[in-house]
Amino acid sequence: MNTLHRNYIAGEWIDGAGVTRNVNPSDTNDIVGEYAQADPAQTDAAVRAAHAAFPAWSRATPQERHDVLLRASTEIFARREELGKLLAREEGKTLPEALGEVARAGQIFDFFAGEALRMHGDKFASIRPGVDIETTREPVGVVGIISPWNFPIAIPAWKIAPALAFGNTVVFKPADLVPGCAHALAEIIVRAGAPKGVFNLVMGRGSVVGQAILEHSQVDAVSFTGSVSTGKRIAAACAKAMRKFQLEMGGKNPLIVLADADVPNAVECAINGAYFSTGQRCTASSRIIVEEPIYGRFADAMMERMRALVVDDALKPGVNVGPVVDQNQLDQDLSYIEIGRNEGAKLALGGERLNRATPGFYMAPALFLDADNSMRISREEIFGPVAAMIPARDYEHALTIANDTEFGLCSGICTTSLKRASHFKRNSEAGMVMVNLPTAGVDYHAPFGGRKGSSLGPREQGGYAVEFYTTVKTSYTLA
Repeated sequence: MNTLHRNYIAGEWIDGAGVTRNVNPSDTNDIVGEYAQADPAQTDAAVRAAHAAFPAWSRATPQERHDVLLRASTEIFARREELGKLLAREEGKTLPEALGEVARAGQIFDFFAGEALRMHGDKFASIRPGVDIETTREPVGVVGIISPWNFPIAIPAWKIAPALAFGNTVVFKPADLVPGCAHALAEIIVRAGAPKGVFNLVMGRGSVVGQAILEHSQVDAVSFTGSVSTGKRIAAACAKAMRKFQLEMGGKNPLIVLADADVPNAVECAINGAYFSTGQRCTASSRIIVEEPIYGRFADAMMERMRALVVDDALKPGVNVGPVVDQNQLDQDLSYIEIGRNEGAKLALGGERLNRATPGFYMAPALFLDADNSMRISREEIFGPVAAMIPARDYEHALTIANDTEFGLCSGICTTSLKRASHFKRNSEAGMVMVNLPTAGVDYHAPFGGRKGSSLGPREQGGYAVEFYTTVKTSYTLA
């Protein structure tokens, strides 16, 4: 019998209006746990608790906020193995990737513990004699945080930690598919000493809990990572309410491979970006644009490397690619295999459902060759282990293809030419650019975010997070 994991509202663990079962995508017979589902009334209570707690927490000393975040970081690191196994079990990420994600969450809380102490303002000389001008940063208020399922502890960490560090209070709604890591993180934050009402966890469906957060008049800001369609609805709701919002949405990230590239390194960049984390990353390299002189050789090297990938239970040693997260995602991935075939792309390898010792959502990583940038498989985010290889005549043609997309999160280039690399960094229409590195994989202390349809609002992570989670006040004083 699984223990029911409850919502956390106003300093109390509370039963929900319903219960959901958290299923292991590597073994659908394995139930990770049972988790309470909040309803609109409970979401309302969470927001009101956060609103009531805001005045005291916003005026707490930086040391108090630092200490809470540092204690949370310390526990995350101490429980890395346990939390990593939980993450792999509920999301399907391989254990090494899961352990890395947990470590990143710990690093994020550690970083923002320091940021709580590094808050600063500016002093200006006035054009008027005897007048002093200073600027300070103040917390925004109640922040609604809506996170996705593909990074079930790292993305909540990089939203919650800065929110708390800068004196905001939080109402956190994790993805319905992965409540386990969210609940574990909530317990850690509570044990770290977050005062009553400062942090609230409301689990449940986006159409219920997320909508209740959006409609609440006491929510001052919303940070969301997820689909483009949902992001647009959130933007519209927040604009109507005149509240701050921060959106991280989709990607259709290009990796350019030029004829002068170090091919073995370029292959590893493509494999990592396209297929690790089962391709379920908004930074995944789903378009691989290869200069024609090495197109055939690169394709052969890619397929040779793909044949060595081990697809199996995320907790097994030596596994490179775990299952996709659930049946709906698997169905979507497989549907795009048929779409690509019907569009005329050549399915060179993979794309079929796999059977393993345990029932799970396994799929062979797929590579399409001779794709065109007008095809749906080259324009729409698949969010699975599917990549399309597109030929390019030369660098200029490759750059044009790379930029021809409604998205602009991340891009990459593999080349030994400093001139081409420098030009690409300046001219790629993406928020993040990688040179001779996979498009997926960023540091926790650097800003994260994109352009076009990928992102809207201030950047996440690092010192840039202060732009969203605070507002600037300018004060004038007659001396």
